[in-house]
Amino acid sequence: MKCTINDLYDLSHTMAADYLKGFTYPWEALEGIKELILSLGAGLSLDEYDHPKEDVWIAKDAVIFPNNYIGGPCIIGHKTEVRPGAFVRGSALVGDNCVVGNSTELKNVILFDNVQVPHYNYVGDSILGFKAHMGAGSITSNVKADKKLVVIHNQGEELETGRKKVGAMLGDGADIGCNSVLNPGTVVGRGSNVYPVSCVRGVIPENSIYKEASKIVVKTLTPSA
Repeated sequence: MKCTINDLYDLSHTMAADYLKGFTYPWEALEGIKELILSLGAGLSLDEYDHPKEDVWIAKDAVIFPNNYIGGPCIIGHKTEVRPGAFVRGSALVGDNCVVGNSTELKNVILFDNVQVPHYNYVGDSILGFKAHMGAGSITSNVKADKKLVVIHNQGEELETGRKKVGAMLGDGADIGCNSVLNPGTVVGRGSNVYPVSCVRGVIPENSIYKEASKIVVKTLTPSA
């Protein structure tokens, strides 16, 4: 199934576009997120971005609520909201018009523009595409219980990541239902939905509905009038 960067993402919706073009698979880009943010941050205009502390850049029109923690390196994009209780641990590139919500934790991530992680989410070692959304309580699990290197399971094909920590790769418009767990190395294709309270692993095709592991259905398009 499709799980390359070109399959999953419209790169016009992230500051990381040029960086991501250098890779085939999105998990290959996880290693260099910290250095990417430092490089991008050094070139940002102080007319557009505040620089409140070392290695942190926040767009002047972002809405930063009180009682959160934003650690560097980090870039927060234009008109993004960081709500109370958010914990941005570092190495987080957050795009424009995003929502980082109550008790949401981010670590080593790229969030494209218009991503919403609004309520009680953990997102680690992950890349979330344009308009991706994670319902309340849904999380990315990024380390296997046996601590072995993460392998992407793609319909019989085993793609070695070479990394102990790999969260989820969500394609543009992917929507994850409340209280779902995305196991290490999960890939959700563009425009796909995951039912609430799901336990997901492997590659989910684009424009699909994940009801359970044995029941993944292709969305049907309603004919226009």
